[in-house]
Amino acid sequence: MIQLSILKISEYGPWTLTLGSDREHELQILQASLYKEIQNLFSEKNCLVFLNRADEFFVVTNELELEDHIQIQKTLEKLFDIRLTISIGYGESPFEANLKAYEGKKNEIILNKEHNIFGFINGKSNSDVSIMHLDVDDLTSKRQTNSPYEISSMIFEIYSKMSRFFLKKNSLTFFMGGDNFMVIASNDAKNSVQNFIDMIKNDDKISLNCGIGNGHTAREAVKLATKSLDTIREIRDSGKEKPEIYELSC
Repeated sequence: MIQLSILKISEYGPWTLTLGSDREHELQILQASLYKEIQNLFSEKNCLVFLNRADEFFVVTNELELEDHIQIQKTLEKLFDIRLTISIGYGESPFEANLKAYEGKKNEIILNKEHNIFGFINGKSNSDVSIMHLDVDDLTSKRQTNSPYEISSMIFEIYSKMSRFFLKKNSLTFFMGGDNFMVIASNDAKNSVQNFIDMIKNDDKISLNCGIGNGHTAREAVKLATKSLDTIREIRDSGKEKPEIYELSC
């Protein structure tokens, strides 16, 4: 069972219009500052935040209860003039948890009216999360013949394919910067990641590495996923034949 919390800036569109036309720099500063603070507050509680469209944030919140969300919301309300809505859901897969959170907000299942929190709480019961950390193998060699913007275009094309592929596996994909991606993964996604790696290799002539981590909280899972990815690199750098997938569990 995985718990997911979705934070979204309330009435963001109408609010931005009050800033006038010369507002884009202010919005970018606000979004960056907000992401930094949200990541800081949730990571202190062993969660991890994934940026989604800059005005919305997905957080794997396994083991967090309503009071934890209220504390974070109070802090954010003190730091920023804008208001945020939190929608919480849980499910057997990440996509199901996303749907449950969406259902809670859509049907106004209120958990805390004062702090705009909706949805369904799983809390500390039956908590497991799997994260896959993927990156491009030997991106450095591609920089010899491709400009920075061409590299970015290639990365975003992989991201698009990855998102569509793993959504069909009830999983959620996020671009983490550089050539790094993370997938909040179902068992089906983990079982099919080799198929995706093979598809990208055959279609785009790009090799991917995938580290998988399984834990009770998001930070546990991500730590193990990244450690798995590091292990693949260490095997490669030692001159041995590297695996494309490596998995660790707590």
